[in-house]
Amino acid sequence: MTMIEYEAVIGLETHIQLNTQTKIFCSCKADSWYDAPNTNICPVCCGLPGVLPVLNKAAVEKGVLLATAMHSEIRPLSFFDRKNYFYPDLPKGYQISQFDQSLAKGGFLDLPVPAASSPDGKAYTRRVSITKLHLEEDAGKTKNAGGRRFVDFNRCGVPLVEMVTGPDLRTADEAAQYLIRLRQMLRWLGISEADMERGNLRCDANVSIRHKGETILNPKTEIKNVNSIENVRDAILHEIDRQIREVEGGNRIFAWTLEWDEDAAVLRKMRSKETEADYRYFREPDLLPIRMDEAWKAAILKDFPELPLERRARFINDYGLPEYDAEILTGERKLSDYFEAAVKAYGSDPKRVSNWLMNDILRRLNERNQTADQLKLTPVWLAELLKLVDAGTINVSTAKALLLKVEETGLSPAALVEKEGLAKVSDDAAIRTVVQEVLAENPKEVEAFKGGKDTLMGWFVGQVMRKMRGKADPNIARQVLEELLK
Repeated sequence: MTMIEYEAVIGLETHIQLNTQTKIFCSCKADSWYDAPNTNICPVCCGLPGVLPVLNKAAVEKGVLLATAMHSEIRPLSFFDRKNYFYPDLPKGYQISQFDQSLAKGGFLDLPVPAASSPDGKAYTRRVSITKLHLEEDAGKTKNAGGRRFVDFNRCGVPLVEMVTGPDLRTADEAAQYLIRLRQMLRWLGISEADMERGNLRCDANVSIRHKGETILNPKTEIKNVNSIENVRDAILHEIDRQIREVEGGNRIFAWTLEWDEDAAVLRKMRSKETEADYRYFREPDLLPIRMDEAWKAAILKDFPELPLERRARFINDYGLPEYDAEILTGERKLSDYFEAAVKAYGSDPKRVSNWLMNDILRRLNERNQTADQLKLTPVWLAELLKLVDAGTINVSTAKALLLKVEETGLSPAALVEKEGLAKVSDDAAIRTVVQEVLAENPKEVEAFKGGKDTLMGWFVGQVMRKMRGKADPNIARQVLEELLK
């Protein structure tokens, strides 16, 4: 009996909160994460009778930045529409959104899928198309507590970009990689905090299956209420397995909307899935269309940055960095900019700069929850530090200690070396004196070394370095030790 192979067909709907100062149609602040429920609201975002929305220009501009990054076509004329549905957290009874004439049209993301996420262990690139990219307002939130359901309207009116992919993803790992790259891009562009746990980035997954090599699909289901990339991956895996079991059991797949229960790691039916016809879209009568002329678009895009995947490729090709280094150094824009500035100031050996950033500086940034631009050790000062090591003025251990001293004092590495007398001691006589002291103070270790315990050489060098506060030339110290321990 031939085993039937199935493949998944997955599309993602993402809702991206834009980090504007105010909401999309009123002057209430956009970020109310720390506010008490229903304290960051006004008659406009609560939909009281007689009020009129006013469009936030910054939301449009941030939407254009994202659309450009996704290779979408910016429409010169776009409209807002009313999406009609009833839900407790939607006080107007409709959502101001965009439908057939949205801000942008089409687009794609060439998604690199690493070998670790590939079914056959080989890296590849998946082109993910964008079928919708439009602006809209967020709804509020509901919360169950004590057997009752509460509504918080603070989030109503927060500006969103809704972006929908085509059914181009084939595995749960690909879906996770798409979200990782999208989150990276949003932060890179500075248009969203993209924190899924805080709801800045939310994802619904549409999942269906088919026989491998065929085009006929089973009905798709939609997974909602997923608050992390790992949970999106797990929920999709569960739904693929469930659909395969249903089909193999001779059952139909129904177009349900499913809710992911993170604690129980199960999917539960919420309702039958709506279609666009259920929302009865019509033009928003209280808002003018968006007219995106070439001058406005040019002003928005005049400082458009090199995108992370492009920079990653350039770091590999131009600087000769390994893929691992390039991936880490382009994970966050400020770190990437810091690296490039340090390489320029140092003038050579990008890999050496990368090693210091990844092995020493990045660890300190993570420990202190800082970004690279907050360091007192500027890129120019990092280059200065490396040049001090190259010149033999200080040794590597002193250089590593200086990383902390620069942050504590705000002084440059060269100034600290001068002020604290940290220059490396290469005087044979001075080092010889300290070596003799160490050997005289540790007769048992000397005896053990002469008895064949060669590993003690490193310990002796360490003792000399400690006595000389790390300033001794370790190579000279080792040479003197080898001479005196014969």
